[in-house]
Amino acid sequence: MNVSPGPAAGLIHPATASAEIDLEAYQHNLRQLAAHVAPAELLAVVKADAYGHGLVPCARAAREAGVPWLGVATPGEALALRESGDTGRLLCWLYGPDEDLTSLVAADVDVSASSVEQVSDLVAAAATCERSARVHLKVDTGLHRNGSPLEEWPALVGAAAEAERFGALEVVGVWSHLAAAEDPDHPSTDAQLQAFEEALEIARAEGLEPATNHLANSAGALLLPRSHHQMVRVGIAGYGVDPAPGVAASAGVALRPVMRLRAQLVNVKDVAEGQGVSYGHTWVADRDTRVGLVPLGYADGIPRHASSRAEVWVGDRRAPVRGSVCMDQLVIELGPDAPEQVGDEVVLFGAPPAPTAEEWGQVCGTIGYEIVARIGARVPRHHVGAGGAAAPGRGQGRDTR
Repeated sequence: MNVSPGPAAGLIHPATASAEIDLEAYQHNLRQLAAHVAPAELLAVVKADAYGHGLVPCARAAREAGVPWLGVATPGEALALRESGDTGRLLCWLYGPDEDLTSLVAADVDVSASSVEQVSDLVAAAATCERSARVHLKVDTGLHRNGSPLEEWPALVGAAAEAERFGALEVVGVWSHLAAAEDPDHPSTDAQLQAFEEALEIARAEGLEPATNHLANSAGALLLPRSHHQMVRVGIAGYGVDPAPGVAASAGVALRPVMRLRAQLVNVKDVAEGQGVSYGHTWVADRDTRVGLVPLGYADGIPRHASSRAEVWVGDRRAPVRGSVCMDQLVIELGPDAPEQVGDEVVLFGAPPAPTAEEWGQVCGTIGYEIVARIGARVPRHHVGAGGAAAPGRGQGRDTR
C-alpha cells in the first residue's frame, strides 16, 4: 500500500480518514474503455490531481495499463508529470496569455492552440528551444468554452500550416469537446459532429494532415462511435464514475469505482426523541436513537448539500447523514440499539453496497465528477494495487512522429 498524503500531509491521520484509490480498478476501467473504442487510441485525463485520485500514481498506473496518451489541463500538471519521470505522449490545453510555453515545448509536451496568438507564442517557444512544438489545434464546435470560433478557424489553420512548413511546429491533431454526449439525441450532438468534420476539411485544404484528431470525451467514447476519430479522451469513466446515469451500462462497459472514501467513528452517543443535532438543529430526532460522529466535513470536500440527504455505509447497512455537515465533521444516525462503537469504519462512498459517488452527486444536486474531485488535500490517499507500476512513460511506445 502506497500512502500519498498530498500537500497537507498529516492533517488527518490515515487511520482516522482516508481515500483509498484502487489502481487495479483504474487499470481495469482503462482497458475496458480501450477495447470499446478500438482502433482509436486512448488518452487518459489525469488533470485536477487525477480527479482527486492522485496525479502521479494514476499516471503511472495508466502507462502500465498500456495507455499511450495522458491529458492535463495546466502547464504545472504537465511539468509535474515530466518531473516524475513520465516520457510518454502528454497533452496540455489550458494556459493564459502570460504563460511561458518554453518549458512545455522543451519537455516534449503537446500543447493546444485556439488562436493565431497562441500559435505565435508556440513558434516563439520553439525558436527558444531550437525544436519543433507539437500542437493540437482546438476548434469550438458548439460548447462555446475554449477553442477557435468557426469564423476564425481558417486564419488559425493558415497560421499553423505556415509555421509547420517552416518547421517551427508540427500539427499533431485537430480537436474539440462535446457539450452533451451523454444524450446522443441532444440537438447539439449532430451539429458538433458536423462542425468538426468541416473543421477537418478546412485543415486538410491548407495542407495539414494531422494524424491524431480527437473529439470524444467519456460519454462520447461510450455512446458515440462517430466521435471517436483517431483518439478519445477518457476522464471520469476511467475513475469508475458514470458520465451520466446508465451511460456505461447502455454501452455494455462494466466500470469499477476507483475511490473509496472511509473514516472511523470518533464518537458514538445516545440522542433522545426531540433533541436536535448539529448547527441550527435542522434535524430533530423523532425517536430515541444513537448517532455517530464522522471526522470529515466541508473543509475536506464533503458538500454541505449532503446535510440530512446523503447516506453512508456502516456495519452491514446504510445510515443517513443527520443535521448540517460541519467544517470538519458530520453526524450519522446509527439507529436505536446500534452496535457500532468508536473506531468502527464508515464508508461515505465507494463500490456498492456502499453509496456511490454518483448517488452522492444526485442527492447533493451535482455530479459524481465533483464529488470525487473535491475531496481535499488533507485527506490522505492510499493507493492500492498496481504497486509495481513503472515510472510513467518509460518503455511505453512513445510516439515520435
